[in-house]
Amino acid sequence: MDSKEKINVAIVGLGFGAEFIPIYQQHPDANMYAICQRNEEKLNEIGDAFGVEKRYTDYDEMLKDEQIDAVHINTPIPNHAEQSIKALRAGKHVACTVPMATTVEECRQIVEAVEETGLTYMMMETVVYAREFLFMKELYEKGDLGKIQFLKASHQQDMDGWPNYWPGLPPMHYATHCVGPVLGLTRSEAEYVSCFGSGTIREDLIGHYNSPFAVETAHIKFKNSDLSAHVYRSLFDTARQYRESFEVYGFKKAVEWPLIEGKPLVLHVAKRPEPEIPEEVECPDYAHLLPEPIQHFTTGGVYDEEENQHLSFSQGAGHGGSHPHLVHEFIDALKNGRQPFPNARQSANITCVGILAHESALKGGEIIYLPSFTWEAE
Repeated sequence: MDSKEKINVAIVGLGFGAEFIPIYQQHPDANMYAICQRNEEKLNEIGDAFGVEKRYTDYDEMLKDEQIDAVHINTPIPNHAEQSIKALRAGKHVACTVPMATTVEECRQIVEAVEETGLTYMMMETVVYAREFLFMKELYEKGDLGKIQFLKASHQQDMDGWPNYWPGLPPMHYATHCVGPVLGLTRSEAEYVSCFGSGTIREDLIGHYNSPFAVETAHIKFKNSDLSAHVYRSLFDTARQYRESFEVYGFKKAVEWPLIEGKPLVLHVAKRPEPEIPEEVECPDYAHLLPEPIQHFTTGGVYDEEENQHLSFSQGAGHGGSHPHLVHEFIDALKNGRQPFPNARQSANITCVGILAHESALKGGEIIYLPSFTWEAE
């Protein structure tokens, strides 16, 4: 990209996607150029509200617009792979909400499209830019945690009432929120996975995907490392407040997620007197890592008003202030010709862990290796 020019961004899907419009509008290196939504009434409502003039109801037609540099995809999960591949083949950089795809083959096709076109792909995984993750990352990079010994994460959510393809979805098919952080802290890659299913969801849900499990719990072995991680997921018929947790255990210190949303993190310090080992810590915000015009988006956004609350935002506690960090990582990578995190191969590795974990659960916990295309070059 010409370092002097702003990057023209088109956002596709304006439910959750609308949250990102004002962030791109206020990012110093981005131009919120176009929006795309099949429902013309909704398209015009959002376009008028945010002053976006270029509007499309047809995705393929939008991709013909040569002024568009990058596409940010926020459509339903089944559309992610096809739309990502189409955009890359049309010469557009791609940012896509999670997961990357729904099959290993789709992940492969996206990675191949990136390799062949030389364009940039980033999966917009919120947790690896949430303030809690950034806090643990800072501790890790300073050496405060010491040698990392183990990582753990969960994503539990009640998806009853969610539309379309959600009913009965295998828990691990949407696992990036817990797989992303365990691999992301040390920038590691998964080598193989073993997963067990537990419990049974109700009959009317099972039929959608032929997946019976209420909970899926997986162990991930890291490539070229002595580390492994434990992740677990539930979507239906399991009593639990919404929780996207991430925990890291180091030789010197460990950080654990609170059991109840909104409570402080718990920091454990080794070798103190036993009652003094744990302490509650308030997680700082990391807006200072961002360009000044978008710093305020770490604590607020489009969906602050009750009538505008998107389910993923209200249940997810604002995704830990991650949205402006995601936008900045993508735009900054394009401006400076570097790889974003997670890039195409890293996104494929993270996504395929979940896909193959479910396959493992159906086979009674069989170990399944990640395909080689999901690994970065040695």
